Amino acid sequence: QGQLVESGGGLVHPGGSRRLTCAASGFSLNYYFIAWFRQVPGKARGAVACLSGSDGRAYYADSLKDRFTISGDIAENSVYLQMNGLKPEDTATYYCATGLYHGCDQGIIAHHFTSWGQGAQVTVSS
Repeated sequence: QGQLVESGGGLVHPGGSRRLTCAASGFSLNYYFIAWFRQVPGKARGAVACLSGSDGRAYYADSLKDRFTISGDIAENSVYLQMNGLKPEDTATYYCATGLYHGCDQGIIAHHFTSWGQGAQVTVSS
């Protein structure tokens, strides 16, 4: 059975950068849509970015597209989220997820994605 594991979380100062990694095992990301979501306690998971594994097209939440970049590495079977200019409001648990039937262009919507990692905590604080 496939698995997604996020890594790279931690404490970052405001204005700093962080790169999260979502490593897949047991299946190839090349055939999936892969997304990053984030969640804070008491709120629903919010869309961050989505990558189409087959053609590499990237999609972003409008409010984050100028600071966040999603990318993939076929050889590593991993997807990354580069976060720049981090703000305290970016503090959240970040999750990667994969889906097969709903493309990123249909919206970065949590219920479109069927497999989830365990999450990585990112805290932006001075």
